[in-house]
Amino acid sequence: MPDPAPALALRPAAAAVPDRRARLEAAARDLEASFLAVMLAAAGLGRPREGPGGGGMGEAPFASFLAEAEARAIAARGGIGLAEALFRSLARGEEG
Repeated sequence: MPDPAPALALRPAAAAVPDRRARLEAAARDLEASFLAVMLAAAGLGRPREGPGGGGMGEAPFASFLAEAEARAIAARGGIGLAEALFRSLARGEEG
């Protein structure tokens, strides 16, 4: 039976990372990925295709998974700079 784990290795969620700095970095990356998922969905990524070659009625329920997977992949490769700005802001908030 094939391994059900996704091929793309993503960093663990922020709560699963013990180091404070790593938790902040993971939280910032998660926030950036969430933002990107919404933007990609708004731009039409994952919108069910109509007509011949479309995915049929089973495609629509999984459209959000595509946008989320793409967003996480973009964030994992460095993103759009939002994670870095969020991290700096979160780190300043922790300092006082």
